[in-house]
Amino acid sequence: MTRDSWDTHAAWWQREFTRGADPEYEEQILPLLTQLISEKGRALDIGCGEGQVARLLSATDLDAYGVDAAWSQISEAAHRSTGELYGQASALALPFTSEAFDIAVACLVFEHISAMKQAIAEVSRVLKTGGRFIFLLNHPLLQTPGSGWVEDHMSDPPNHYWRIGSYLVEKESLEEVQLGVHIPFVHRPLSEYINALVDNDLLVERMLEPPPPPGFLELNDSYRAAAHIPRLLVLVCRKR
Repeated sequence: MTRDSWDTHAAWWQREFTRGADPEYEEQILPLLTQLISEKGRALDIGCGEGQVARLLSATDLDAYGVDAAWSQISEAAHRSTGELYGQASALALPFTSEAFDIAVACLVFEHISAMKQAIAEVSRVLKTGGRFIFLLNHPLLQTPGSGWVEDHMSDPPNHYWRIGSYLVEKESLEEVQLGVHIPFVHRPLSEYINALVDNDLLVERMLEPPPPPGFLELNDSYRAAAHIPRLLVLVCRKR
Protein backbone atom coordinates (compact mmCIF):
# COMPACT_ATOMS: atom_id res chain seq x y z
CA MET A 1 0.00 0.00 0.00
CA THR A 2 2.84 2.43 0.85
CA ARG A 3 4.56 2.04 -2.52
CA ASP A 4 1.26 2.40 -4.41
CA SER A 5 0.40 5.57 -2.47
CA TRP A 6 3.73 7.20 -3.24
CA ASP A 7 3.56 6.15 -6.89
CA THR A 8 0.08 7.63 -7.13
CA HIS A 9 0.95 10.87 -5.34
CA ALA A 10 4.55 11.39 -6.46
CA ALA A 11 3.62 14.46 -8.50
CA TRP A 12 2.03 16.02 -5.39
CA TRP A 13 5.21 15.42 -3.39
CA GLN A 14 7.46 16.75 -6.12
CA ARG A 15 5.31 19.86 -6.53
CA GLU A 16 4.83 20.67 -2.83
CA PHE A 17 8.11 19.63 -1.20
CA THR A 18 10.98 20.03 -3.68
CA ARG A 19 12.79 22.72 -5.70
CA GLY A 20 12.33 25.31 -2.98
CA ALA A 21 8.57 24.87 -2.52
CA ASP A 22 8.66 23.73 1.12
CA PRO A 23 10.17 26.01 3.80
CA GLU A 24 10.84 23.13 6.20
CA TYR A 25 13.11 21.44 3.68
CA GLU A 26 14.70 24.67 2.47
CA GLU A 27 15.19 26.42 5.81
CA GLN A 28 15.70 23.49 8.14
CA ILE A 29 16.14 19.95 6.82
CA LEU A 30 18.62 20.52 3.99
CA PRO A 31 20.76 23.09 5.90
CA LEU A 32 20.79 20.80 8.95
CA LEU A 33 21.98 17.84 6.88
CA THR A 34 24.69 20.02 5.35
CA GLN A 35 25.93 20.84 8.87
CA LEU A 36 25.82 17.23 10.05
CA ILE A 37 27.53 15.51 7.12
CA SER A 38 31.31 15.35 7.29
CA GLU A 39 32.04 11.92 5.82
CA LYS A 40 33.84 11.02 2.64
CA GLY A 41 33.20 7.85 0.66
CA ARG A 42 29.81 6.32 -0.14
CA ALA A 43 26.42 7.55 1.04
CA LEU A 44 22.94 6.02 0.85
CA ASP A 45 19.65 7.94 0.86
CA ILE A 46 16.90 5.52 1.91
CA GLY A 47 13.44 6.45 0.65
CA CYS A 48 15.01 9.13 -1.52
CA GLY A 49 11.85 10.30 -3.31
CA GLU A 50 12.82 12.57 -6.19
CA GLY A 51 16.36 12.84 -4.88
CA GLN A 52 16.80 16.21 -3.18
CA VAL A 53 18.68 14.72 -0.20
CA ALA A 54 20.77 12.47 -2.46
CA ARG A 55 21.72 15.52 -4.54
CA LEU A 56 22.84 17.27 -1.35
CA LEU A 57 24.96 14.24 -0.44
CA SER A 58 26.51 14.28 -3.88
CA ALA A 59 27.29 17.99 -3.53
CA THR A 60 29.40 17.25 -0.43
CA ASP A 61 31.71 15.05 -2.57
CA LEU A 62 30.18 11.78 -1.42
CA ASP A 63 29.43 9.01 -3.91
CA ALA A 64 25.68 9.10 -3.40
CA TYR A 65 23.09 6.43 -4.07
CA GLY A 66 19.33 6.75 -3.62
CA VAL A 67 16.70 4.04 -3.31
CA ASP A 68 12.93 4.31 -3.21
CA ALA A 69 10.13 1.80 -3.61
CA ALA A 70 8.11 4.10 -5.89
CA TRP A 71 9.13 4.03 -9.56
CA SER A 72 7.53 7.42 -10.24
CA GLN A 73 9.88 8.93 -7.66
CA ILE A 74 12.98 7.09 -8.85
CA SER A 75 12.40 7.99 -12.49
CA GLU A 76 12.13 11.69 -11.58
CA ALA A 77 15.21 11.43 -9.36
CA ALA A 78 17.20 9.99 -12.25
CA HIS A 79 15.94 12.83 -14.47
CA ARG A 80 17.08 15.45 -11.94
CA SER A 81 20.35 13.68 -11.08
CA THR A 82 23.53 15.70 -10.75
CA GLY A 83 25.68 12.56 -10.84
CA GLU A 84 24.27 10.43 -8.05
CA LEU A 85 22.81 7.00 -8.88
CA TYR A 86 19.31 5.68 -8.17
CA GLY A 87 17.52 2.36 -8.01
CA GLN A 88 14.05 1.11 -7.18
CA ALA A 89 14.19 -0.91 -3.97
CA SER A 90 12.41 -1.43 -0.69
CA ALA A 91 14.01 -0.33 2.57
CA LEU A 92 13.30 -3.88 3.75
CA ALA A 93 15.69 -5.43 1.21
CA LEU A 94 18.45 -3.00 0.25
CA PRO A 95 20.24 -4.25 -2.90
CA PHE A 96 23.77 -3.74 -1.58
CA THR A 97 26.47 -5.88 0.00
CA SER A 98 27.06 -5.67 3.73
CA GLU A 99 29.16 -2.74 4.99
CA ALA A 100 28.96 -0.94 1.65
CA PHE A 101 28.38 2.61 2.95
CA ASP A 102 30.10 5.16 5.15
CA ILE A 103 26.89 7.06 5.90
CA ALA A 104 23.16 6.51 5.45
CA VAL A 105 20.31 9.01 5.67
CA ALA A 106 16.58 8.43 6.02
CA CYS A 107 14.53 11.63 5.89
CA LEU A 108 10.87 11.43 6.96
CA VAL A 109 10.61 7.86 5.66
CA PHE A 110 10.36 5.37 8.53
CA GLU A 111 7.02 6.71 9.77
CA HIS A 112 5.62 5.29 6.52
CA ILE A 113 7.18 1.81 6.96
CA SER A 114 5.20 -0.91 8.73
CA ALA A 115 8.13 -3.33 9.19
CA MET A 116 10.33 -0.70 10.83
CA LYS A 117 12.58 -3.13 12.69
CA GLN A 118 13.43 -5.02 9.50
CA ALA A 119 14.29 -1.74 7.78
CA ILE A 120 16.55 -0.67 10.68
CA ALA A 121 18.34 -4.03 10.47
CA GLU A 122 18.97 -3.39 6.78
CA VAL A 123 20.44 0.04 7.53
CA SER A 124 22.86 -1.54 9.99
CA ARG A 125 23.79 -4.31 7.56
CA VAL A 126 24.83 -1.97 4.74
CA LEU A 127 26.73 0.46 7.00
CA LYS A 128 30.43 0.00 7.72
CA THR A 129 31.51 -0.36 11.32
CA GLY A 130 31.92 3.21 12.55
CA GLY A 131 29.56 4.50 9.86
CA ARG A 132 26.82 6.97 10.70
CA PHE A 133 23.07 6.90 10.25
CA ILE A 134 21.25 10.25 10.21
CA PHE A 135 17.62 9.50 11.00
CA LEU A 136 14.97 12.23 10.56
CA LEU A 137 11.40 11.68 11.77
CA ASN A 138 8.21 13.58 12.30
CA HIS A 139 8.47 14.01 16.06
CA PRO A 140 6.84 10.86 17.50
CA LEU A 141 5.64 12.59 20.66
CA LEU A 142 4.61 16.09 19.68
CA GLN A 143 3.29 15.25 16.20
CA THR A 144 1.33 12.18 17.32
CA PRO A 145 -2.00 11.73 15.45
CA GLY A 146 -4.63 13.67 17.36
CA SER A 147 -2.14 16.26 18.60
CA GLY A 148 -2.83 19.95 18.12
CA TRP A 149 -4.06 23.13 19.72
CA VAL A 150 -7.07 22.98 22.03
CA GLU A 151 -8.95 26.20 22.72
CA ASP A 152 -10.47 25.87 26.19
CA HIS A 153 -13.19 28.52 26.45
CA MET A 154 -14.69 26.92 29.57
CA SER A 155 -11.81 28.12 31.76
CA ASP A 156 -11.66 31.64 33.13
CA PRO A 157 -9.71 33.21 31.60
CA PRO A 158 -9.88 31.13 28.38
CA ASN A 159 -6.84 28.93 27.86
CA HIS A 160 -5.22 27.12 24.97
CA TYR A 161 -2.75 24.27 25.09
CA TRP A 162 -1.07 21.68 22.88
CA ARG A 163 -2.85 18.34 23.14
CA ILE A 164 -0.78 15.18 22.68
CA GLY A 165 -2.61 12.26 21.08
CA SER A 166 -2.45 8.59 22.10
CA TYR A 167 1.33 8.51 22.21
CA LEU A 168 1.81 4.98 23.54
CA VAL A 169 -0.58 3.39 21.04
CA GLU A 170 1.17 2.13 17.92
CA LYS A 171 -1.20 2.62 15.02
CA GLU A 172 -1.12 2.61 11.24
CA SER A 173 -3.51 4.98 9.50
CA LEU A 174 -4.26 6.36 6.06
CA GLU A 175 -4.23 10.14 6.40
CA GLU A 176 -5.60 12.71 3.98
CA VAL A 177 -2.73 15.20 3.93
CA GLN A 178 -4.31 17.27 1.18
CA LEU A 179 -7.65 17.03 -0.62
CA GLY A 180 -7.60 13.67 -2.41
CA VAL A 181 -4.06 12.77 -1.27
CA HIS A 182 -4.01 9.82 1.13
CA ILE A 183 -0.68 8.68 2.60
CA PRO A 184 -0.13 5.81 5.08
CA PHE A 185 1.48 6.75 8.38
CA VAL A 186 2.60 4.57 11.26
CA HIS A 187 2.76 6.19 14.68
CA ARG A 188 4.95 4.45 17.23
CA PRO A 189 6.55 5.65 20.47
CA LEU A 190 10.12 6.93 20.34
CA SER A 191 11.24 3.97 22.46
CA GLU A 192 10.38 1.62 19.57
CA TYR A 193 12.80 3.47 17.30
CA ILE A 194 15.55 3.76 19.94
CA ASN A 195 15.35 0.08 20.90
CA ALA A 196 15.40 -1.02 17.26
CA LEU A 197 18.50 1.09 16.67
CA VAL A 198 20.28 -0.29 19.75
CA ASP A 199 19.31 -3.87 18.92
CA ASN A 200 21.07 -3.39 15.57
CA ASP A 201 24.28 -1.83 16.93
CA LEU A 202 23.26 1.71 15.96
CA LEU A 203 23.96 3.90 18.96
CA VAL A 204 22.51 7.39 19.25
CA GLU A 205 25.28 9.98 19.61
CA ARG A 206 23.17 13.10 19.26
CA MET A 207 19.49 14.04 19.33
CA LEU A 208 18.08 17.26 17.88
CA GLU A 209 14.61 18.81 18.28
CA PRO A 210 14.80 22.06 16.28
CA PRO A 211 11.90 24.53 16.43
CA PRO A 212 9.90 25.03 13.23
CA PRO A 213 11.65 27.41 10.82
CA PRO A 214 10.35 30.95 10.19
CA GLY A 215 9.08 30.23 6.68
CA PHE A 216 6.84 27.46 8.00
CA LEU A 217 5.49 29.57 10.86
CA GLU A 218 4.49 32.29 8.42
CA LEU A 219 2.20 29.95 6.51
CA ASN A 220 -0.61 30.00 9.07
CA ASP A 221 -1.56 31.75 12.30
CA SER A 222 -1.94 28.40 14.06
CA TYR A 223 1.59 27.47 13.05
CA ARG A 224 2.94 30.68 14.60
CA ALA A 225 1.13 29.82 17.82
CA ALA A 226 3.00 26.49 17.91
CA ALA A 227 6.47 27.98 17.42
CA HIS A 228 7.73 26.20 20.55
CA ILE A 229 6.48 22.75 19.43
CA PRO A 230 9.10 20.85 17.37
CA ARG A 231 7.87 19.04 14.29
CA LEU A 232 11.19 17.35 13.53
CA LEU A 233 13.28 14.83 15.47
CA VAL A 234 16.83 14.03 14.33
CA LEU A 235 18.81 11.07 15.68
CA VAL A 236 22.47 10.87 14.73
CA CYS A 237 23.67 7.28 15.18
CA ARG A 238 26.93 5.40 14.76
CA LYS A 239 27.34 1.70 14.03
CA ARG A 240 29.54 0.04 16.59
